[in-house]
Amino acid sequence: MPVPRDAQLIEIETQLRLAIRDAVNRASRKPFHWGGLSGYQQLNGIAQALHHLPQEAETTYLHRLALQVDRVVEKNRALAQDLAEAHLWLGRIADCLRYPPSAFPRVGPLTSPISGDQVRREMEELLPHFQPDLKRQPAQAALYHAWHRLWTKCGADLLPCYDLVGLPPDNLKLESRFEQLRGHQRRISGRQSTQPLRDFGQSQILFDAKSEAELLVQIRQVSQTDYQAQRCRLAMAEEPRKNLYRMHHDPVKAAHRLVTQHATRRAELASRPAAPPP
Repeated sequence: MPVPRDAQLIEIETQLRLAIRDAVNRASRKPFHWGGLSGYQQLNGIAQALHHLPQEAETTYLHRLALQVDRVVEKNRALAQDLAEAHLWLGRIADCLRYPPSAFPRVGPLTSPISGDQVRREMEELLPHFQPDLKRQPAQAALYHAWHRLWTKCGADLLPCYDLVGLPPDNLKLESRFEQLRGHQRRISGRQSTQPLRDFGQSQILFDAKSEAELLVQIRQVSQTDYQAQRCRLAMAEEPRKNLYRMHHDPVKAAHRLVTQHATRRAELASRPAAPPP
């Protein structure tokens, strides 16, 4: 009759199997924490630990497990190196953008603030240095194409946050706050719709300020002229999306609205006096 194995050894082997399963299924939604890369590093660490086991009867299972782990690590080594290099360059892009802001605190009141023009120059100097092999390095190739496309298309929209005092580089904190308000609205009303927040959400935000004086100081950090200019810019940027939304819900009415705007603009141009010939 075979002797039953030790329960603690079986438990340790179970924990190792769970760690391996976690490594090959690692996921992450954080932009600077890549689940695939972290999972590979975890799997590589497990493989190195298993290599130090002595050759004994009780380690036979772990040695066979190490062979499987080594096979997976070796199979994905080139891809992991490519991914690690892409992650390194992503960190350089973030450093150029001074993101996240918590990683770049101001040293003191005499420190000159970063400007949008300075960030643009640094980014344009960094772009040419990233030249991966687009055929043999898929992760770096994906970063290369996304970086060039987004900087060309949206780079100018990232720069105002460096020139306007109090304007954050993202709206994650504000979205988190409104998500809390939406959850509160659902709890007190019992309804899934949070339509009232669209009308009174800005009033609820006022309750976060410790005093009216503190709230006024925060509001006055941005001049009225800059605020109105950015509001107009935001409205212009959102207009194509709003037109598509109208087209999806009522295409006849949306198309008629655009045709009416076109006719109104033609009438305005026709009413203008003709320009004198040069």
